[in-house]
Amino acid sequence: MPELPEVETMVRGIRDVMTGRSLRELRPCPCVCRPLTLSPSFDEMARRAKGQTVTAVRRVAKRVVIDLSSRDSFVIEPRMTGLMLIADPPDREHLRLEWCMAGGRRARQTKSVWFWDRRGLGVVRLCDPDELARRLGSDALGKDALLMMESDWHEVCQRTARPIKVALLDQKLVAGIGNLYASEILHEARISPLRPASKVTREQARRLHAATQHVLLDAIEHEGSTLGDGTYRNALNQSGGYQNAHRVYDREAETCLTCERSRVARIVQAQRSTFFCRRCQR
Repeated sequence: MPELPEVETMVRGIRDVMTGRSLRELRPCPCVCRPLTLSPSFDEMARRAKGQTVTAVRRVAKRVVIDLSSRDSFVIEPRMTGLMLIADPPDREHLRLEWCMAGGRRARQTKSVWFWDRRGLGVVRLCDPDELARRLGSDALGKDALLMMESDWHEVCQRTARPIKVALLDQKLVAGIGNLYASEILHEARISPLRPASKVTREQARRLHAATQHVLLDAIEHEGSTLGDGTYRNALNQSGGYQNAHRVYDREAETCLTCERSRVARIVQAQRSTFFCRRCQR
């Protein structure tokens, strides 16, 4: 599933193509596969969006948000296999929606932005300001992981006795972190994924803050992680590069790159694989 770095890369990839330009029309793409979840209906969505100017393209947690001059906003949840593209897609069979952009002062050669989704688990909504606040406001999501301070980390951890790895996946506590980066962050912070979050000390919270900043910003710089299935691609349909920097994720039984003495272990927490080094993360 795309996490914060991948979604941030999607946003950066389409921002210049869309911002300041009007939406000529929203088109459905021919697709016989499992349909997306759309809200409201496609016809209403297309009617409300037609002719509106894109005022901003931004990321909220793991979602792409496209703000319109009408004050409506598209909220796109890529889920497992969704991609925002401005170049040729991995295939045309799984193209779902096309935003056709009119010309304008900031027009680029690209005239369209597509949403591609192989498994059809993605969700696209067009929200008015009230619905946007309900879905993405502070009552629905925790603070963005990149905006968390050291004191925020310690306070959030005290709210639950669940293992810290499981707590990191709770979007109401911290927004944006998923399974892959939770393992990488905890390894860099030298914290066991089994440690109860409420037992995280202030020193560990300091390391957690530093590791989160370093791992997520580095992953964004490398345009995310493209794993073995090759599903994640950036807006130009190119692979990310951060998978080459993974220290523990998907490296079960391989020698730990940090201590070079122990082997990476894999356990299951909350039905998700966790990778860590028992020596580095006692």
